[in-house]
Amino acid sequence: MDDLTGKTAVITGAASGMGRSFANRFAGAGMNIVLSDIEAPRLDEAVAEVSAHGTGVIGHVTDVADGGAVDELADRAFGEFGGVHLLCNNAGVGGMKGGPELVNTANWEWVLGVNLWGVIHGHRAFLPRMIEQGEGHIVNTASMAGHMPGHSAYTASKWAVVGITQGLYNQMHRTGTGIGVSCLCPGWVRTDIATSERNGPEAAAPPALYEPTADQEAAWQFVVDALEGGLDPDAVADMVHDAVVDDRFWIFTHPEFVVALQDKHESIMENRNPNPMGLLG
Repeated sequence: MDDLTGKTAVITGAASGMGRSFANRFAGAGMNIVLSDIEAPRLDEAVAEVSAHGTGVIGHVTDVADGGAVDELADRAFGEFGGVHLLCNNAGVGGMKGGPELVNTANWEWVLGVNLWGVIHGHRAFLPRMIEQGEGHIVNTASMAGHMPGHSAYTASKWAVVGITQGLYNQMHRTGTGIGVSCLCPGWVRTDIATSERNGPEAAAPPALYEPTADQEAAWQFVVDALEGGLDPDAVADMVHDAVVDDRFWIFTHPEFVVALQDKHESIMENRNPNPMGLLG
């Protein structure tokens, strides 16, 4: 889809971080933009900012874990602009502190609801109409955590997103639908995902008396520091734009993390135990 002018993009998680940068980048390329997020005040600010590009821009408050809410988002986007040519399933949350001993069912349900079911609902609500129009592209935001081990709801959700996104890519190309598919696997990017519990349900929070160990606190601080020093979201938006225009599936922001996957893949080929690895080293 090399000509984006006058076409329409729907972006979830668009009030801040990468989603907001995607909105600005594609508006700058001449697209109408539907920004979706669960945080209404931030969404209003983002809509005002993106509108400065001069294309059609609307905001729609959406909890992507709610299938009915995603249906409403799709109905409004197609109703306002007559078509949707780019869907960025980008909304995501990080979960909470704690190790494998702290498996909070409500927290897992929340994280999987946003990170995985948000993508599933997006496919269900948008894809049939995009196929019918014969043109479009879907970008699903996964993570390098979707390629590396981790006993967390976040890791589980991102592995699932990588798998279903590649499956969708296979189906779309095998059946000649005209729908491109990309899987975005960011490393450390400067976003607010470390504080995403601000939007989580009370039941998803750690128990009142729970105290992370010193090692867990250090690991969490490592994540916070890595995010603060991470890649600018605008740089990721440029990569996503280019992948859509060039019809590329994989979008990796940090080549060094891709190199770190070598032992895992070699262990599969050699049928041996993998060496311990992960985003934290």
